[in-house]
Amino acid sequence: EVQLVESGGGLVQAGGSLRLSCAASGITFDEDDYIIGWFRQAPGKEREAISCISSYDRDTDYADSMKGRFTISIDNAKNTVYLQMNSLKPEATAVYYCAADQGTIPIVIPGMYNYWGQGTQVTVSS
Repeated sequence: EVQLVESGGGLVQAGGSLRLSCAASGITFDEDDYIIGWFRQAPGKEREAISCISSYDRDTDYADSMKGRFTISIDNAKNTVYLQMNSLKPEATAVYYCAADQGTIPIVIPGMYNYWGQGTQVTVSS
């Protein structure tokens, strides 16, 4: 069974940075081809795509609105995907989720992922 656990969320001031982690179990990045993505959902809003990465070749995809402010990376040895978030703004306040599904071509569309973590809260104060 694939399980994803996010961590690294918290309260940060505007302009600050956070690095989120997504630890996967039930799969092995070095042996299984998976796409792991990051998404967020603010209260009263739809889930929004951020980025995704392939465990096969580390190829990435970013939502256009997220380019330049977020960086996704993967550590196959640790079975963990990271999301570095810089220059955070209050509108980035949301629950951040990681998701995964089998594949080699990174496409950051929420409906393409079958496995989801529980999320981690990020709050950016002004």
